[in-house]
Amino acid sequence: MHESEQVYIRKSIKTNRAIVLASVLLAIFIAAIEGTIVATAIPSIVGDLGGFSLFSWVFSSFLLAQAVTIPIYGKLADLFGRKPVFTFGIIVFLIGSVLCGFAKTMNMLIIYRLLQGIGAGAVQPIATTIIGDIFSLSERARIQGYISSVWGVSSIIGPALGAFFVQYVHWAWIFWVNVPIGMLAVAGIWFFLGEAVHKQQHTIDYIGSGLIFISVSALMIVFIQAGTVWAWSSAPVLLLLGLSVVGFYLFILQEKHTTEPIMPLEIWADSLLVVSNLATLTTGIVIIGISSFLPTYIQGVMGKSPIISGFVLAFMTMGWVMGASIAGKIMFKFGFRRIAIIGGFWILAGSMFLITMAPERGWLWAGVGSLLIGIGMGFARTVFIVGIQDSVEWQMRGVATASNMFMNILGNTMGAALLGGVLNTKLTSYLKGVSGEAYSVDVVNVLLDPDKRGALPNGVIDLMTSGLTISLHYVFYGVCIVSVLSFILVLFFPNKTRDAL
Repeated sequence: MHESEQVYIRKSIKTNRAIVLASVLLAIFIAAIEGTIVATAIPSIVGDLGGFSLFSWVFSSFLLAQAVTIPIYGKLADLFGRKPVFTFGIIVFLIGSVLCGFAKTMNMLIIYRLLQGIGAGAVQPIATTIIGDIFSLSERARIQGYISSVWGVSSIIGPALGAFFVQYVHWAWIFWVNVPIGMLAVAGIWFFLGEAVHKQQHTIDYIGSGLIFISVSALMIVFIQAGTVWAWSSAPVLLLLGLSVVGFYLFILQEKHTTEPIMPLEIWADSLLVVSNLATLTTGIVIIGISSFLPTYIQGVMGKSPIISGFVLAFMTMGWVMGASIAGKIMFKFGFRRIAIIGGFWILAGSMFLITMAPERGWLWAGVGSLLIGIGMGFARTVFIVGIQDSVEWQMRGVATASNMFMNILGNTMGAALLGGVLNTKLTSYLKGVSGEAYSVDVVNVLLDPDKRGALPNGVIDLMTSGLTISLHYVFYGVCIVSVLSFILVLFFPNKTRDAL
């Protein structure tokens, strides 16, 4: 018997695979639903807590903490076992979720979301690792189908559930609903996963993680604050930009010399991996641009309910599932490069719908754009991950896959900050232009609260709505520019494959 098969049987003796799989899928579900359920509710949260100028940090703080902690959790799981590290991550995530529901200000919510993200970093990598531990290679294809189904179901349930809580209960429940599901996942893993921990000598790249955290955080603050709170040429902006540049330089030096880097630089010698990861970064910006700002347009400009904005977001993920399913069946027949280009084209086509949105065209116009972008993501992202795993040796597949996951979250994080900065800058400029004074963008808080909105004179509502419309259109122009860049990148996708190992 092959050694790996012996390890597989030994680990499975005390494991109830059905219950462990169900627990893993529950954990993936709360991670998958987190994006859409919060995105649908964010306009209502802003209307309640205020802090419109800070709302992109609700996404950025969560994503940044998740991006930095993912590789750390992966190595901790090798050192101490899957169960204790997974349990720790879920508990931290649930504590953050409970605190988010009790937040009284936007600043408190951002801090609690950071804590939530620190816990969430354990969910996806360790859940995927557990599946690799207890299922054979031939079984994993079927399991991947279950995981894809979870993402598909969450894309439909998330917006609807978020809209229901916002409209009929309270937005806090979008966070509290994680608690019973997360506890079930922990119980299933803790009591039904049998593992014999074979401690391996690993060095965790804490320095690299810290440097990337500092570098990206500094850049995010610049994107959000520059042009509104600080002038672009001001000392704080220049200082933060310098800190970011130096941090990235030191990060590269650290990755060159550390024993087990968070981002091994040698994987960037492969052209397929470079193009896939850069395109994953840019499409990550597009995804967060849709998820973060489209509900604000639907609710704040069109005046529609959270349920409608939830449907619009659901179109994107349903399109993603459909595109991924088709791509999986035809990519080996037509080649990775062709499918990637098709995906890039549909992403670009969908972004054209967004820049031509207008209230009189209705929410279905936005829904079509969302659907097309989702289909494109399904084609392109499927090719990226399969192409990466197919282009490297077996020993490098884990780290190569992790690099793609990291670039996706980094794109989400930077996109939320960059596009949030565009929104704040343009809205500040508009308000100053029509009033002659530098009004705070937080006046939009009133527009996103249905009760306060109804009490305003029509002239004031029209003025604020016009400012929000113009500013959000600049955001969607930004999304379109990044979509063009994504399309250009996939044109350089190498037309090569190798036999799977």
